Amino acid sequence: MARNQEKAQSMLYRFREAQAAELGLGTRGDRRPRMASACKSLRECERWRGELLREISRKVAKIQDAGLSDYEVRDLNDEINKQMREKRHWENQIVALGGANYRRNVAMLDDDGKEVPGTKGLQVRSLTSSLPFIILDQANTRFSRYFGRAKELPGVRELFQSRKKDEEEDNLALEFYRKFQNQPPSYFGDADETDGSLLAFEQKAQDEEWEDATTELRTTLGLAEDAPIPRPSAKAGDGDVAMTAPDSNTDADANARTLAGYISFLTPEMLMPPKLPTPAETEAILLKLQKEMLQREYFGDE
Repeated sequence: MARNQEKAQSMLYRFREAQAAELGLGTRGDRRPRMASACKSLRECERWRGELLREISRKVAKIQDAGLSDYEVRDLNDEINKQMREKRHWENQIVALGGANYRRNVAMLDDDGKEVPGTKGLQVRSLTSSLPFIILDQANTRFSRYFGRAKELPGVRELFQSRKKDEEEDNLALEFYRKFQNQPPSYFGDADETDGSLLAFEQKAQDEEWEDATTELRTTLGLAEDAPIPRPSAKAGDGDVAMTAPDSNTDADANARTLAGYISFLTPEMLMPPKLPTPAETEAILLKLQKEMLQREYFGDE
């Protein structure tokens, strides 16, 4: 017994113990808990998170080794992803115990996995900004990161190439439609009426269409070729020739009587425009309907 205590106090034993703790091996009585929620000490949570960071750093450096086989690279990449998820659990536990929020200071990454300047301190809520090395695992419904040589593994390389191809196609489509952006008003035809030639052409076409319509109407009604047919007036100064109704009841009555003189089975009253109620009359009608509805609601159909 005394011999074991002497060995534990020796310099070599303490050096081996410190070396094992640095490598993340630890002793049987000093192992990292499997569940982060089981640790209730903030200091211990910080310690285990730091240990995980050291282990991840060593494995990320090791995965760059060109002498590793594809199977070893894949296993090492899976271990790194597992420890990254475990580190996230410890960070959540640290926040739950009132410690610092390490996930708030995560830098945003671009498509190449590099840090975007000026994004330090922003909280990254989505992992889609670093898709070239973060792929969603459909079986486990979680994100998987690929480090170092893991990006060149069979299947992963093709996945990255297909995504780059899709991005190039999207860029080509965007470049094609970009030439239609920021066009001047003349591209949309807003400057066609500035010189007056279009308005003159439209007025001429409208006059020809009116002549054809009146000729067909005279033929249908059996009128003389020189029988006058009133033409609705147009507002002067408008860009487009707009058909307008008569301004007064006198004009409407005169037009109705003129048209009724050409068509025997129509009366001027039938050709008069409909009379619209005034706002006061409309309000009185609505008030009457509301009163009737309330009476039926409270007194029934008596």
